[in-house]
Amino acid sequence: MAYRRLLLPLTGTAAGEAALATALMVARIWNAHVHCLHVRVDARDVAPLAGEGLSGAMIEEMMAATERESGERANRVRLLFDRFTGTAGGIAIANSAESALKHDGPTLSFESIAGREEDIVAQRSRLYDMAVVPHPEADEDVSSSDALHAVLFDSGRPVLIAPREVPQTIGTRVCCAWNGSAESAAAVAAALPWLHRAQAVRLLYADEYQRRGPTVEGIRSYLRWHEIEAEPVLFKPLTKDVGAGLLGAARDFRADLLCMGAYSHSRLRQLILGGVTRHVLENSDMPVLMCR
Repeated sequence: MAYRRLLLPLTGTAAGEAALATALMVARIWNAHVHCLHVRVDARDVAPLAGEGLSGAMIEEMMAATERESGERANRVRLLFDRFTGTAGGIAIANSAESALKHDGPTLSFESIAGREEDIVAQRSRLYDMAVVPHPEADEDVSSSDALHAVLFDSGRPVLIAPREVPQTIGTRVCCAWNGSAESAAAVAAALPWLHRAQAVRLLYADEYQRRGPTVEGIRSYLRWHEIEAEPVLFKPLTKDVGAGLLGAARDFRADLLCMGAYSHSRLRQLILGGVTRHVLENSDMPVLMCR
């Protein structure tokens, strides 16, 4: 088992650059291909505003401005990709994900297309083993990360959220958050290649985190069938915050990868009330593998 095809929805921010470096680390580990995808805003999406009382001239002006800004952003993203690949040794640049098959080692490719980011990213991700997405910006609400939520909710694939700063290592010490939910089971299954490779694995659980479903001993037994020995560790919420307690336990273990289910409660409830998923997305300083 291995991860061979990774999709990276690429932005021109510092978080995007850290995600690119993280994706390349993963590619080197698994001898994989990373397809960097930038989705430009389609100026034609402005056209429906014509029914909102705007004149044809105003619509055309808005479309032209949208096209101009989208093109400038696409240029910045391409410059970021070219600058990064110019300093990354031992990586081949392919014209497309398909042409990467001709290379033996890890590869990168870049594509820029126009459309709705959430739709395109979700659909494209279904053909990849994993999507790697940038960490939500520090001043940005996690609910506005369209690419992240598109992969989580609509792709059927796991998503690796890169930290704000490039990690030194990834996947050598792995924590799995277990609460008995279908989402946490999917996360453990998606993480099996990492767990086989890891030097040490912990299963983090808590009474306050547990949902209806198998206990930690059940998933521990499951992993033994895959010849993976995992240590169950009970964690406690910090200041009544389960997410903070989970991250604290992962940091105490010096984990360089946390895998967990996402949104065991409804997304709406999480966004309104907070929740474990939201806390981890906004505060994690390590790579996080999530499944919905």
